[in-house]
Amino acid sequence: MPITATPIPNLSDNYVWHLREESTGTVAIIDPAEAAPTARAIEALGGRLDMILLTHHHADHIGGVDELRARYGCPVIGYGDDAARLPKLDRAVREGDVVAFGAASARVIFVPGHTLGHIAYFIPEGPLLACGDTLFSLGCGRLFEGTPEQMFESLGKFSGLPDDTRVCCTHEYTESNLRYAEHVDSLTKTGGDNPALKIFGARVRALRAAGSPSVPSLLGDERGANPFLRAGNAAAFATLRQGKDNFR
Repeated sequence: MPITATPIPNLSDNYVWHLREESTGTVAIIDPAEAAPTARAIEALGGRLDMILLTHHHADHIGGVDELRARYGCPVIGYGDDAARLPKLDRAVREGDVVAFGAASARVIFVPGHTLGHIAYFIPEGPLLACGDTLFSLGCGRLFEGTPEQMFESLGKFSGLPDDTRVCCTHEYTESNLRYAEHVDSLTKTGGDNPALKIFGARVRALRAAGSPSVPSLLGDERGANPFLRAGNAAAFATLRQGKDNFR
């Protein structure tokens, strides 16, 4: 049962994900920052919305929720322990819960780090990972609330997912992340000769030069090129994250 994933641009660099389970036509959107551009895209893609899935409470991920809920009459689903910071939830979920998505299912993964109430959704029938601001293509989210140890553990929860999992992150940060990944790779013993990163980087630059989104990427490609997924322990991860925070 194929899952179609379409990124809807919002704000300056956000993506709202429009997911469609093709056998039933069921539609979900992930983290709507703005109602108007998201609704225009929904109408262009068939005019159906069955649910809104939220990953965390930041304003650039929830700003359009109430208007879209009122327009489409759909339920809003998010992390129950962070409900006070989210729009009103019609369903509160926690680690291990499963959200029915047409003939498919979305498994909830608790991934604190970027915030303390962050979750992701894994749809094995895709396979697809809606990871919010936890994992970015060639990067990861800033630690606004959590610790390096928490984020390292959270990223580790993705380690058992298939290589062909589409990574549906929510910002177009890939070119910036690529520059940092190349910098990190240049400091290794092989001196910037990671073939996986070179292939990944060429693809990203071609996509962005053509005005196309750089995402979704594939989790297997991220494992070969993303420095944060290649960190061997929490201390190494912390060093990488601090380096990215200060990288220009």
